[in-house]
Amino acid sequence: MQVTLTIIRYPKRFTYFAVLAMAVHRFPFWFNNKISFFKLMGCGKNGTFDKHPDWQQWGIFAAHNQPVIVNTLKEEERINQLYGSFISNWFRFFDCETWTIFLEPFEGHGTWDGKQPFGKLAKDTGYDGPIAILTRATIRLSKLKAFWQNVNGVAVQMAGAKGLITSIGIGEMPYIKQATFSIWQSREAMKQFAYQMHQHKEVIQKTRKENWYSEDMFVRFKPVKTMGTIKGSDPLKGKL
Repeated sequence: MQVTLTIIRYPKRFTYFAVLAMAVHRFPFWFNNKISFFKLMGCGKNGTFDKHPDWQQWGIFAAHNQPVIVNTLKEEERINQLYGSFISNWFRFFDCETWTIFLEPFEGHGTWDGKQPFGKLAKDTGYDGPIAILTRATIRLSKLKAFWQNVNGVAVQMAGAKGLITSIGIGEMPYIKQATFSIWQSREAMKQFAYQMHQHKEVIQKTRKENWYSEDMFVRFKPVKTMGTIKGSDPLKGKL
């Protein structure tokens, strides 16, 4: 299965239209039979879980029914091939910068809005190349305070973690439906952070013991290729 994550950055003068897109863009996606699953999301300011949104930066997460062969040179034509002409023309009109990563899901568990959008995945395949991780959750209203009191320290740890290439905080709903998408040099680097850093390990234990989430999902992807830039650069240039 081919999955894409596109990060979109709007010029500051167009932030109103960035917010508007969260509603308007649902319609062309609903009628796009080439896409089996999609989410339109906002982004946090500091690259991970963050109460404060980055009003200029947004995301599209999509699963495609068939692999899309992106073989044109112009950025807007590539976006057209992935998401259709309406989305492509919107980004061009508002002078958006876009960065897209192509992904292959290979391990994971959990659900997203009650679905398994990437199919039934293995628990362990042994793959140890560059690896992208999606961790997302719907936080129980009664656990919001505990969640936000604990994640800031983990975010600081992740930013300085050995082997981290980049991370992006994304979410469908502020405060409640949150996700982190991170890219690591290897499985070993990811596991070193996830299981050996004390504070992160402690938070994982709390989420289970105190039942913070009404739904969660953890998926590992193989990064295949990228196109475009975000803030003027491609975080994975020369790394795949």
